[in-house]
Amino acid sequence: MQPVIAVTGMAFEARIARGDGVDAVFAARADRLERALSEASARGCAGIVSFGTAGGLAPDLAPGALVIADAIDGPFGRVETDAGWSARLVAALRDTPVWPRVTRGVMAAVGAPVVGAREKGALYRAKGALAVDMESHIAGAFAAARGVPFVVCRAIVDPVWRTLPRAATAGLRDDGTTAILPILRELARQPSQLGALLQVAGDARAARTTLIQARHAFERAGALRVV
Repeated sequence: MQPVIAVTGMAFEARIARGDGVDAVFAARADRLERALSEASARGCAGIVSFGTAGGLAPDLAPGALVIADAIDGPFGRVETDAGWSARLVAALRDTPVWPRVTRGVMAAVGAPVVGAREKGALYRAKGALAVDMESHIAGAFAAARGVPFVVCRAIVDPVWRTLPRAATAGLRDDGTTAILPILRELARQPSQLGALLQVAGDARAARTTLIQARHAFERAGALRVV
């Protein structure tokens, strides 16, 4: 049986996604992600799931909310997700700790980070999307080109009202891993960022917890298998 490929931006997201019947690729830079996805699909691909974290756009979505997208709206236009597969993901989350945090709707996808509250608010008004990420349009286009089903499962990490401090993104490498030294340098340059960075860390824990709980629910229900 061919695996499903989870498309993520960061290494920790890929570690959560990877499992029985699920391969995972990650990179923060688009060209690296596309290359990793092509290499993984050469070993077989039954479907694509965009999995990981996302920035919140809808005002009512707090860190840890989970979006199972009906469609994405990004650089390649609007791409619908597979309705049946998305419904099975949602069904797998019923009667789990994640269920109160599950929402459905449109995801925005962009080619560059959206870190400011003002920019996120403007994107929400323009698109009406629940959340935004930098990988779903790549995953959706890849799935469409190969004729395989596509779904999106993303947990909110930074809500629309939060502007990320520079230290929060200083250590992100192009390959999707994180380096600590650049973060420490940024904090040394501007120590006033520490409070905001600690808030971001708390938000990240909430998103990570949701992703882990959702992944376990999908595993129990076999919801990441393509039928």
